[in-house]
Amino acid sequence: MAALLLDNDAASAAATAGALAFGGIVMIVALAIAVVCIIGMWKVFEKSGQPGWACIIPIYNVYILLKMVGRPGWWLILLLIPLVDLVFLLILSIDVAKSFGQSAVFGVILIFLLGGIGYVILGFGNYRYVGPVAATAV
Repeated sequence: MAALLLDNDAASAAATAGALAFGGIVMIVALAIAVVCIIGMWKVFEKSGQPGWACIIPIYNVYILLKMVGRPGWWLILLLIPLVDLVFLLILSIDVAKSFGQSAVFGVILIFLLGGIGYVILGFGNYRYVGPVAATAV
């Protein structure tokens, strides 16, 4: 009986160690992806003439993004309302894409499919900031 109990403890310890190792690997990969996305967003901010460090400050980075595309700062309040924020984030992403000379389709891809990777593409690609498109559209 004692041997069976020790076998269960050993199997449980091995399973726990495996789960911890897998979780650690997943966390390292997620951290690496996050760092790459932050670097991409930093480059996008710098291309548009904004300070790169602004991308790492929560809420302020969205405010700067709004200013970068020519939207008013009070939109930040609308982005705090559940469900309403989805529509305004879509509009903001399309405006970001157009501010870099891309189509609205790229803006939709920027928010839905690529997430932070889209900003890496904008930051390191041959895309040039053409100015705030929302200010000229009004």
